[in-house]
Amino acid sequence: MGAQLRAPDQLLNTPCGEGVVVWRCWGAASARPVLLLHGGSGSWTHWIRNIPALLAAGHQVWVPDLPGFGESASLPEGSDADAVVPHLLAGLRALPVVGPWEVVAFSFGSLVACLLASAHPDVVSRLLLVGLPILPLATGRGVRLAPVGAAATPAERVAAHRANLAAIMLHRADSIDDDTVALQAVNAARDRMRTRRLVTTDACHKALLSLRCPFACIWGREDVLYRERWDQVRAACLGNTLCAGLHLVPDAGHWVQYEAADVFDRHMLAWLSP
Repeated sequence: MGAQLRAPDQLLNTPCGEGVVVWRCWGAASARPVLLLHGGSGSWTHWIRNIPALLAAGHQVWVPDLPGFGESASLPEGSDADAVVPHLLAGLRALPVVGPWEVVAFSFGSLVACLLASAHPDVVSRLLLVGLPILPLATGRGVRLAPVGAAATPAERVAAHRANLAAIMLHRADSIDDDTVALQAVNAARDRMRTRRLVTTDACHKALLSLRCPFACIWGREDVLYRERWDQVRAACLGNTLCAGLHLVPDAGHWVQYEAADVFDRHMLAWLSP
């Protein structure tokens, strides 16, 4: 599954309330920068299988843990994607990079990216939106998840994480190995943004329609959140004439860049080609 990821070349912090947003960077300052934004209940590790391909293609890669997730501080106010945007914007302006940015964003992070690009078009030059919540999701995402907090033993917690990965994130059973379950367990334990409701509204679609930069979209064809609604998804994306394409990766679920990393990386690098 591609090259192994080395330790980051830089770790930087930018302010977030009384805490910080933690940024990881790989690659030389002279390389072309790409910003990666992770999904809900995640961290920078949502991209752990994709960063090596970007480095091999000559990019510099910047990946924050978004506020409320991973090693970054909780939001000082608000509890959804719109409250993340000001802290992300401040962080981007503090980094030693001259924008605008090329952004690849996943799920919750793709909603953040759309809100950012819509409100601050000077900051983003183009977007690759992965698992975008383009249509309103049912409350609770419409998917029954196992209550990890109710697990009484370590084995029960592992089983709950494995069940949740199968329910919402990954399509193939062989994708859910022990390392993946362990990664999910670490990320889920550090998710402090539990009341995300914008994905149950049309906020994402409205932001997408107002984008003034080119964008493309990728989903796993078996994404449980949308696999019965691809015609609606396509129509929603094409409502903005700057949409440069929509691709469905076969035999992959919501976390498509992890489950089908090689196929995803080819599409990502083609989109990022000058």
